Amino acid sequence: MNKRRSFIVGIKSIKLSAKEKSFLKKYKPWGVILFTRNIKNIDQTLKLTTSIRKLFKDKKYPILIDQEGGKVNRLKNIISFDNLTSEFFGKKYVKNVDEFKFYYKLFVDKTSYLLKSLGININTSPVLDLRIKGASNVIGNRSFSNNPKIVSKIGDYCINYFHQNGIGTVIKHIPGHGLAKVDSHHFTPMVNKKLGYLTKRDFLPFKNKKTFFAMTAHIIFTQIDKENCVTHSKKFIKLIRNKIGFKNILISDDLSMKSLKGNLKENTIKTFSAGCNLALHCNGNLNEMKIVGNNSPLINPFLVKKTSQFYKILS
Repeated sequence: MNKRRSFIVGIKSIKLSAKEKSFLKKYKPWGVILFTRNIKNIDQTLKLTTSIRKLFKDKKYPILIDQEGGKVNRLKNIISFDNLTSEFFGKKYVKNVDEFKFYYKLFVDKTSYLLKSLGININTSPVLDLRIKGASNVIGNRSFSNNPKIVSKIGDYCINYFHQNGIGTVIKHIPGHGLAKVDSHHFTPMVNKKLGYLTKRDFLPFKNKKTFFAMTAHIIFTQIDKENCVTHSKKFIKLIRNKIGFKNILISDDLSMKSLKGNLKENTIKTFSAGCNLALHCNGNLNEMKIVGNNSPLINPFLVKKTSQFYKILS
């Protein structure tokens, strides 16, 4: 594991091209993330994930996906989860906790079964952002609730149920994307709330989460760091570590998103110097992947230790 580099990449299609194979062999990213473009059916996807793991000679090599249910359903070529939004489960929780637990566990068990059939071992879920009126609909029904305590509770169930199934989870978008008025895929959201307010509301669902991974928000919280979005803010990463108390692997949100100003090389370097452990790059553009690869350090002892701890939950 020591020779791997601290980044995660996407790939272009339903199988590895010769160029992608040589890229993975040369740069040895920590993990690979899959999208709908990579998934045609179960057999093809399992072949793809098996071919990736063969290159690394590692049966537990991290392969990630965003499989939240609702509108974020990378498995839509295989199954529909359209109605099973986080909002749907949040409402169930409020009505009847026992009924919620029954349905939600069933949902996570089935999702996990499918992910394992495909050779995927990390789901970038749960979304712990609050649903806030008047905010961008980039979160919308991907949020469980506008109540931080409810979001926190369901987050715990989500992490626990996936771990019971041998699937890793990624809480996102730490420390909270709910207040963003614009979509960070296209613009840089600015949030002008004070630390006291944020601590009681947006930051609260991220506290005390027993997950191995968290993904940062590309948001500028102007009262805390005027210049830098969370992903690039030393101040903010310190706050995530000390005030929110997240001590495990911190992954940047996608570095190919338009919310980040500056070029990809700068953005990769800033991600690590701020204190993120892994840089994420999703669009499968090989030239861009090389820039990220060249500017990502070899994985350090902290990453080796935490990855080994994560491997222990995999069955």
